[in-house]
Amino acid sequence: MGAQDLLEGLKQAVVEGDEDAAASFAEQAIGAELAPLEIIKGAINPAMDDVGQAFEDGEAFLPELILAGDAARAALDYIIPSISADDLEGSVQGTVVIGTIFGDAHDIGKNIVSAILAAHGIKIVDLGINVPPKAYIEAALKEEADIIAISSLITTSLPYHREVINTLRDRGEREKFFVIVGGGPVTPEWTAEIGADGYGRDARDAAVVCQQLLAGRAEGKTAPLPEPVTVGALEHG
Repeated sequence: MGAQDLLEGLKQAVVEGDEDAAASFAEQAIGAELAPLEIIKGAINPAMDDVGQAFEDGEAFLPELILAGDAARAALDYIIPSISADDLEGSVQGTVVIGTIFGDAHDIGKNIVSAILAAHGIKIVDLGINVPPKAYIEAALKEEADIIAISSLITTSLPYHREVINTLRDRGEREKFFVIVGGGPVTPEWTAEIGADGYGRDARDAAVVCQQLLAGRAEGKTAPLPEPVTVGALEHG
């Protein structure tokens, strides 16, 4: 099977959410000595972009997005270990510490965001569920992260969003990290009220916002931003 056939097969496997096929095509592509970063750029990124756009357009639904994310992760498990240290360092666009906030055990949205960002070369530090506010900060400091991403699907967990940001302010470390929030009960108004830097209506939007913030970071923009960023061009800061 030729290089282009392998890339097309991998892309289709991710779009269809077929973990086994995605892993198989990734393994074959590595075995055929295709450059790992080219596999990601030529198959996984466009696949996740296509599924994300279909979800945004109402042509795909949450289960398809979840399955595509799982398939992308299965492929990346084969690809990432083959990336050289120099290439890996050059390919990572930033680091995102992500988790579901204290008091909430939901992880579907968080997992989709993680898969989309990882497929685009962003380092993900996934803290899991029920994460205390200070744990985000400790992990962000340890990993020298760019973004703290907080997921929440339970209204009663929202005050802990504010605690993350207030703790950063109290410690004089607010400017070190962008903070974004998202999930069912989260609104743009709440995001602005607590002084977060970004808001994702859903997993796809949250991933796009992270990419926009990282692009802004590369241009010298720092936290906190005067207004939260939502999907669209990063114009603030």
